[in-house]
Amino acid sequence: MLKRLDKIRFRGPKRDEFLGLAESPNASDSECNEDVPVKHQSSIKETEEQRDPAGPGTMSAAPIQDYKMSDADRLNEVKGHLEITLLEKHFLQEELRKLREETNVETLKQELEKEKSKRVDLEQKMNEILRSRFCSVCELIGDKQKETLSSRLWKWLYERFGVYMEEFRFKPEENTVETEEPLSAKRLTENMRRLSECAKPVTNFMRNLSALSSCHSVYTSAIAFIIYMNAAWHGWVIPMFLFLAILRLSLNYLIAKGWRIQWSIVPEVSEPVEPPKEDLTVSEKFQLVLDVAQKAQNLFGKMADVLEKIKNLFMWVQPEITQKLYVGLWVAFITSCLLPYKLLGFMIGVYAGIKFFIIDFIFKSCPKLRDKYDTPHIVWTNLPTDPQLKERNSATLSRRVSETVCSAGMSCGIGREEESGRAYNTKRGPFHEVFNLSENERPLPVCENGWRCCLINRDRKMPTDYIRNGVLYVTENYLCFESSSSRATSSKKNKVIKLQDITDIQKYKVLSVLPGSGMGISITTPSTLKPLVFGAMIHRDEAFDAIHTQYMKIMNSTTATTVTNPET
Repeated sequence: MLKRLDKIRFRGPKRDEFLGLAESPNASDSECNEDVPVKHQSSIKETEEQRDPAGPGTMSAAPIQDYKMSDADRLNEVKGHLEITLLEKHFLQEELRKLREETNVETLKQELEKEKSKRVDLEQKMNEILRSRFCSVCELIGDKQKETLSSRLWKWLYERFGVYMEEFRFKPEENTVETEEPLSAKRLTENMRRLSECAKPVTNFMRNLSALSSCHSVYTSAIAFIIYMNAAWHGWVIPMFLFLAILRLSLNYLIAKGWRIQWSIVPEVSEPVEPPKEDLTVSEKFQLVLDVAQKAQNLFGKMADVLEKIKNLFMWVQPEITQKLYVGLWVAFITSCLLPYKLLGFMIGVYAGIKFFIIDFIFKSCPKLRDKYDTPHIVWTNLPTDPQLKERNSATLSRRVSETVCSAGMSCGIGREEESGRAYNTKRGPFHEVFNLSENERPLPVCENGWRCCLINRDRKMPTDYIRNGVLYVTENYLCFESSSSRATSSKKNKVIKLQDITDIQKYKVLSVLPGSGMGISITTPSTLKPLVFGAMIHRDEAFDAIHTQYMKIMNSTTATTVTNPET
C-alpha cells in the first residue's frame, strides 16, 4: 500500500493518469459537475503544441506556457492534488481497518481482565490453603501431645518397614529366551575340560573313600575306623561329620591364601595336558568332535543307566528285587516307631562303620563272596535298564514263537534236520532263489538281517554299475550281495563271491579325508582287475570279523584236505 502511495506522489502534476473526480471513491456531487473542463484539457494542449514549432520540450516555450496558464488549469492542478489526498485517506483507512482486525485490541483487553480475575481468585485460594494448613499443623501438634504409646509404635513401624512393602508387589514373570551358541569344536572341548575339572573334587573324594574301605593305607584305615567307632559309641557321628566339613572349609581357605596343603590317601596321577591347537585341519576338527561326542555319549549313557535302574526299582519292574526293598522299608518304619532315636542312631552308626571298614573290604578282596552275599550289590547289578527290558521282552517273544513252531513241527512229524534245512527268506524272496544257491546255504546268525552297504566296482565305468546300494550276507561258503535296485528274485545286479576264491580281504578307507580307519572292506578275487569295495558299512568291524573268520575256516579246511590227500 505504501509503495502505491509513493508512486502516486512521484507522478506530480501528471493529472492525465489519475481517475476522474466522478470515479474517485470519496468524490462529492459538486466535484462531479466539473467534468467538462477536464475533458477540454487535452484539446488545449494539442493546440499549444501545434502553435509551437519547436515542440514542448524546448526551454524557451516553458516559461511562457506557465505564465499563460489559466485559472481552469490551476483549478485542475488543485483538483489533482485533492484526488491524491483522497486516495491517501482511503488507503490509510483500509490499513487502519486491517491493523485493528489483526491486533484485536478488544479481545486482548477482555483476556487481560479474565487473567486479572483469575489471579485474584488464586490469591484467595492460596490464602485459604495456608490458613487450613496452619490449622492442621496446630491440630497435629495437639494430637502429638495426645498420642499414646501404641500409636507411636505403629508410626515407627510404618516409617521403618513401609518402604519395603513395595517390594512385595506381584509382577508377571518375564520369560527370557536364552540365545544358543553355535556349534564350535573349540567351545565343545573347552566345556568338556571345564566339566572334568569341576568333577575332579567329587571323583577324588569317592576314590579316597574307596581306598579307605579297601585298606589302601592300613594305618590310615585303622585310625579312621577307631575314630569313627568311638564317635558312634558316644553318639557323636553327626558332630564328627560337621567338624570334618568345617575342617575341609578351613583347609580350602588356607589353600586359597597360597598355602600348599595336599593330603590324599591315593596319590593323584597328573594327566598330560595338551596345548590347545589354534590351526586345525578339517580331519583333525572332525576327529576332535568325534572324541568329545564319544565321551559325552558314554557319560550320558551311565547317567541314564543309573536313573533307569532307580525308576525300575520303584516301579515294580523286577518284583522280586522291589519286594526286598518293600520289606526293608517296613522293618525300618516299625523299628523307628519302637526304639528310641538315640539307640537307633547308635545301631545305624555301628552297622555303617562295620559295613564300610570290614565287610566291604572282605567283599572287595573276595569277588565270589560279594556276588553271592552282598545284597545291595546283587540288587543293583540285577536291576535292568530300559534297553535290557526290551531285549528281554523280544527274546521271550522269540522263544515263545520258536516253542510254538517246534511244537507244531513235532505234531506234524517234522524232524530237526528238516527244520534246520528250512529256506531263509530275503526281501526279494527265498535266499537260495535270489542268489541261485543250494537250499543248505543260508546266512550266518551274525548277519541274519544282513549289513547295509554299497558295492563299489571300480572295473565298471558307467555310474549306474560303478556304485550299487544293497545288503551284504555271508554264508558258510559264499559272500552274497543283494542289490536294492534289482526287481526280480534272481538278477544280474546281485553279486555272489565264493569265499574260497578270495585272495585277499582287508579293511578299506574309501575317503582319505575323513579320520579313522574307514567304513569299507576290500575283497580281491582273480576275476576282477581291481578289488571290490563294500563301503559305507556302519558295522564294518563286525562284518569284517565274521567274513574273515569264515574265510579262515574255509582256508584251514582246504589246507587240511590238501595235506591229508597230497596226491590230489
